[in-house]
Amino acid sequence: MAEHHFHLKADWYGGRNSEGIIEAGNLKTKISIPPEMDGPGIGTNPDEMLLGAAATCYIITLAAMMERRQIPVTNLTQHSEGIVEVVKGIITYKKIIHRPKVILKKECSKEQIEKVNQLTVLAEKNCMISRALQGNVEIEVEASVE
Repeated sequence: MAEHHFHLKADWYGGRNSEGIIEAGNLKTKISIPPEMDGPGIGTNPDEMLLGAAATCYIITLAAMMERRQIPVTNLTQHSEGIVEVVKGIITYKKIIHRPKVILKKECSKEQIEKVNQLTVLAEKNCMISRALQGNVEIEVEASVE
């Protein structure tokens, strides 16, 4: 069994509405509470970072799955949406929706198109971040394959 360790350093410069900096590998950015939650909106925030982790894991997993099956992809883009809910003062990350758009080369067969539709769902189930969130955050996929 192989283990991989990732490290993040965080510095925070005050109270709730202050700001900080995080550094992890190639990532270095300011952080604060988003304006939607009455924060200063400086840099990124945990909500965007969770969405970013889920979205990048999903699109990389999907790309790898299509590559392994030698499916000729012309373009792969994605829009992901995170929905955070506040109920009685408790903030909960409710749902993530991934909307990948896969454009295949014209010579693709109907079988390959169907396989890509299946892979868009399977990629979410195989993504490490999706599995980590399972049971806590609902994740949906609304794919477009052309």
